Amino acid sequence: MENRTARLTVLIDPDKKKLFEEICAAKDRTPSQVVRQLIRQYIVDNAGNRVLPEWLTSNVADKA
Repeated sequence: MENRTARLTVLIDPDKKKLFEEICAAKDRTPSQVVRQLIRQYIVDNAGNRVLPEWLTSNVADKA
């Protein structure tokens, strides 16, 4: 399982943040859920020949 204790700070334009939050809410997702999914997908798409844990690749496949 994923360990969700690390913090990532992202600076974003306030207008983009507001729009992002509105879209997330409309899809019944939190911004954190969406960002975590984007990061998982980015890792899978750009891992090259790295061996990835099954919990990472199965989560991406299930939610993509």
